[in-house]
Amino acid sequence: MMVCEYKPGLEGIPAAQSSISCVDGQKGILEYRGIRIEELAEKSTFLETAYLLIWGQLPTSEELKEFEHEVRHHRRIKYRIRDMMKCFPESGHPMDALQASAAALGLFYSRRDLHNPIYIRDAVVRLLATIPTMVAAFQLMRKGNDPVRPRDDLDYSANFLYMLSEKEPDPLAARIFDVCLILHAEHTMNASTFSARVTASTLTDPYAVVASAVGTLGGPLHGGANEEVIQMLEEIGSVANVRPYLEDCLQRKAKIMGFGHRVYKVKDPRATILQDLAQQLFAKFGSDKHYDIAVEMERVVEEKLGHKGIYPNVDFYSGLVYAKLGIPTDLFTPIFAIARVTGWLAHWKEQLAENRIFRPTQVYNGLHEIAYTAIEER
Repeated sequence: MMVCEYKPGLEGIPAAQSSISCVDGQKGILEYRGIRIEELAEKSTFLETAYLLIWGQLPTSEELKEFEHEVRHHRRIKYRIRDMMKCFPESGHPMDALQASAAALGLFYSRRDLHNPIYIRDAVVRLLATIPTMVAAFQLMRKGNDPVRPRDDLDYSANFLYMLSEKEPDPLAARIFDVCLILHAEHTMNASTFSARVTASTLTDPYAVVASAVGTLGGPLHGGANEEVIQMLEEIGSVANVRPYLEDCLQRKAKIMGFGHRVYKVKDPRATILQDLAQQLFAKFGSDKHYDIAVEMERVVEEKLGHKGIYPNVDFYSGLVYAKLGIPTDLFTPIFAIARVTGWLAHWKEQLAENRIFRPTQVYNGLHEIAYTAIEER
């Protein structure tokens, strides 16, 4: 019998070949289609970056204009999906609502015409356009309010912030939110992307692919970590309490939320950009009590754990930015999903191009030759 080497969590085992994104964890480099994330954050927009990731190259001016037009005019959701969402419990987590709503889209559009480029483009546009609408709609409906209709005259990020509050956002806030979406759009073979590719490999529809990925993203070890960072900073309470808090965590071997990464052994480049975005927001709209605690936390963690390659990851500063934008804590992970839909769809398309269904093996560690025991003898 062949014995396979077991790697918990498939650590270090390639699951696919991909040209979508690349991470150099030793140097702190992240590239989308070969372009550094710092350059995209400075010069691009979320929808332009989405086009790059999904179709493989930066769009021309006309291609981008057409793509933006399509997304703007597909933001509204079916009234039956809206009615379904009204029946969700107010106490339900927005990620669960989003997973159910994304799956429901498949009831209306799941022809699975996977060889038809028109079907593929329509699915990409529809998911990019409606996921933000569904997140904002549930946020208002769980408070007993009707959802806010999307505005075709607002760009992608400004429209989402508008749907949350029915107030047109400050241009700086909208631009910073757009950069946040760029930073979260894609990150190689993470857990939710692997989930998306496994689901895609069965040749089901893209709505099921996205719903499965949303479910994976919701866990605290993946997308849910930024919620727990804010909770951690609130628990610490003051700069003076940072060191005692951290030393207690180290003594108990407790996980420090927002620090460490399976790939990065230096500071996550997205965390560096997010920290700068936070400073821009605070300069215009006022400081945040948690920011000084976060900076001190980073300093002490580097002092204590930097030699182990433990530094801030993307979750550490993203929550501070979202909180300053007036976004509720339990919407942080759905916003992550709004951005990461781009990466999931890019991997969906790439998986379809040379598909082979995922069928990993296992290392069996159970018993053999066990006799059946009759029920009366148990």
